Amino acid sequence: MIRTVLGVALAIGVAGAASAQTLTLMKGIDAPHYDAQRTTWGPTSDIVNMFQDTLVALDWDGRTPIPYLAKSWIISEDGRTYTFKLRDDVSFCSGKKFTAEDVVYSFKRLKDPAIKGPYAWRAGNIKELRAPDPYTVEYELEEPYSELLLQLTMFTNVIHNKESVEALGKDYGIKGADGTGPWCFVSWQPRTEIVLKRHDAYKWGPSMYKNKGPVKFEKLSIKIVPEDSSRVAAMMSGQFDITHQFPSQFIAQAKAFPALTVTDAKPNFQLLYFGFKTTRPMVSDRRVREAMSIAINRVEIGKAILQGNADPAYTFVDPDALDFDPKSKGIVQEDIERAKKLLDEAGWKVGADGIREKDGERLAPKVYYTANANSARVAEAVQGYLRKVGVDWRLNPWDSTISSVKMAEQDYEIWSVTVPYLSAGDLMNIYFDSQNIPTPNRMNWKDAETDEWLKLGRAALTEADRAKYYALVQQKVTREHLWMPVLNINMHQVANKKIKGARPHMIYQNTFYKGLDASL
Repeated sequence: MIRTVLGVALAIGVAGAASAQTLTLMKGIDAPHYDAQRTTWGPTSDIVNMFQDTLVALDWDGRTPIPYLAKSWIISEDGRTYTFKLRDDVSFCSGKKFTAEDVVYSFKRLKDPAIKGPYAWRAGNIKELRAPDPYTVEYELEEPYSELLLQLTMFTNVIHNKESVEALGKDYGIKGADGTGPWCFVSWQPRTEIVLKRHDAYKWGPSMYKNKGPVKFEKLSIKIVPEDSSRVAAMMSGQFDITHQFPSQFIAQAKAFPALTVTDAKPNFQLLYFGFKTTRPMVSDRRVREAMSIAINRVEIGKAILQGNADPAYTFVDPDALDFDPKSKGIVQEDIERAKKLLDEAGWKVGADGIREKDGERLAPKVYYTANANSARVAEAVQGYLRKVGVDWRLNPWDSTISSVKMAEQDYEIWSVTVPYLSAGDLMNIYFDSQNIPTPNRMNWKDAETDEWLKLGRAALTEADRAKYYALVQQKVTREHLWMPVLNINMHQVANKKIKGARPHMIYQNTFYKGLDASL
């Protein structure tokens, strides 16, 4: 396969790189829509962040919020009120002037129960939003939120134009969406192409970029190319300018290819995991969940499937992430004999065909995942390991445009996604707070102690207190084996060498982010 792809690329030669007018990007996965407030989906976020903006941006270090639509802010001593001073030179793609009323509207919409925003918690528990003048927002919380500024950098909290939302109705984020970003939404053909154009008035890029705007290309064409080999050949033959979904097994070849530049996004926290829906009888026993988690070989999976472009994950939170708890290390210890013993203790006995049974039921959990290359191959590898201990995973892959919907139906024992996150608190709050049942808390994990620790971590006024409570959560959910962590996935941006200044960003699988410094 490698020789074939390389041969095709060399035969075709490098041609068709970006003109001064159009920049071409390539993705392997599309999204069900592009309304940021109604999804957790990474394939939505990377496009949304190009045409809509947040109050604050995340610096290259992955930890520091910096001014964006808000040029400054003051936090009250009790940590409950943030007073944001907004830029007065910002406009939407439609030409409408951006003001404090747009901020108030956006967060009220996010919190509206009708939206059912799965990431509404990222905006904190809002008590009241006030706009005392056109360029000031008073953002009052019910209780302190230790990571509010960090969370406000996320795509969930982009600012919307009320006129656009109401005009498009149910088609908002499908047929269009207005924004203040460096690019403007033009069209979306599902599973095929998203087209954006330059926002000519844009000049308010965050300080992390040398170019504050506008972008240096008139048009941005993002094509959906699901097949791994097609994306490899397309990049090597110069048909596209940039991709952040280059198949991991070909990264070494891309690095050696003279016409391409491969850049790692650092820091980067992306966990590929399998989660257990604990309310399903087959996986309600902690011993069964632990057995599945310790019966696989993560090092082999990382080497065989991702060619070393991933690290084995034995903890839920990456050791380099903010507020990682060292005591959560060592809880997941691979041991196939212990796995068999745990399944025996749980009452699952090996049947005539090698698959375990209990009360006339086979240990054959239904597993849902997105049908992209990494998830599919990892799921198949895990399936092979687990058959050795008498577990028969029934694999159910779904296209990316409907996989989030199918997972929301919760008709499975196990599901898998690769989740990007910013910190330990971010990951713990996303998944383990009972208020996030049924999604993204698909485990249906409802535990008063976990909820209380999360609440105390969110409300902490010191870094030490925040870290202490998030550590307790990490230890508990890991001991319960609510997830099977498998791999920490590296993220690469592959670009034609003619493209300069396209530094990859780590935020929520974006890499390209705003694209302000990208040029020929």
